[in-house]
Amino acid sequence: MKYLVTGAAGFIGMNVCKRLLEAGHNVVGLDNLNTYYMPELKQHRLGQLLPYANFRFVKIDLADRDGMAQLFAKEQFQRVIHLAAQAGVRYSLEAPFDYVDSNLVGMMTILEGCRQNKVEHLVYASSSSVYGMNAKIPFSESDTVDYPVSLYAATKKANELMAHSYSHLYNIPTTGLRFFTVYGPGGRPDMAPWLFTEAILNDKPIKVFNHGKMMRDFTYIDDIVEGVLRIQNVLPQAQQSQGTTAPYAIYNIGNNQPIQLSEFIEAIETACGKTAEKIYMDMQPGDVPKTYADTAQLENAVGYKPATTIQEGMLKFVEWYKDFQKEL
Repeated sequence: MKYLVTGAAGFIGMNVCKRLLEAGHNVVGLDNLNTYYMPELKQHRLGQLLPYANFRFVKIDLADRDGMAQLFAKEQFQRVIHLAAQAGVRYSLEAPFDYVDSNLVGMMTILEGCRQNKVEHLVYASSSSVYGMNAKIPFSESDTVDYPVSLYAATKKANELMAHSYSHLYNIPTTGLRFFTVYGPGGRPDMAPWLFTEAILNDKPIKVFNHGKMMRDFTYIDDIVEGVLRIQNVLPQAQQSQGTTAPYAIYNIGNNQPIQLSEFIEAIETACGKTAEKIYMDMQPGDVPKTYADTAQLENAVGYKPATTIQEGMLKFVEWYKDFQKEL
């Protein structure tokens, strides 16, 4: 089968590409290789894909309407896994138009490409951020998500609405995945696992927001990828529930076991073999105190539930981090 995977040099994208390639599929990996975080890491990930004969890399910006239209027309993808986006809740406070270009215009070029070229299934990345300050725990796909607390979250909610309109108007099967705090080897340097590991190994203090009173549904990368690959084989049907008659679906994809920030830090300390010096701080704008995924719908659809513990996952991350630093 022929796939387009956007964000191929990204954390989730690279791992999804690798699994598809190992299964014998043909994959075109797209990325604009922007400088939001260190280019060396993106090249490191890309280097794991380029040796595959069934992989081709295309450097293009999602907001390039003509370029994207030509790519879809030329390649005639059967399925699209759209993972590229301008990520990060906090950065959306500094560079809002980057999110408009990547996450809104970019989603539009993907949807149009799927419409014009009869793609059989579009799977795209949403985010747990759409739940905002939702007080109901755990977060369920049926919850109201009309009150985002960051522009990043608003763009992800908009992606779901855009996908539904195209599913309804043009009968395009679309599946949105609300990712819950993905971590693991090759993860982003702007996220807590990297920031804390780097600080602890270099004997520097870590910033603990909301005075440590945070809970996160940390989900290990291999568990996330398994969920993505299974769900892309489940095409939503027009008679599906979730309150719509369009071939449209939304799933939480998380660990279903949120942990306290303190337990997360302890797992990193154990993996690093050092104790962290902690600076306790107030909650940051756009952040939320707790994320917790109700994953029953995904489990029913694909028969799979993440199982990697934070202790196992952080040990693998710290080992990878040390090796990666030696390469720089």
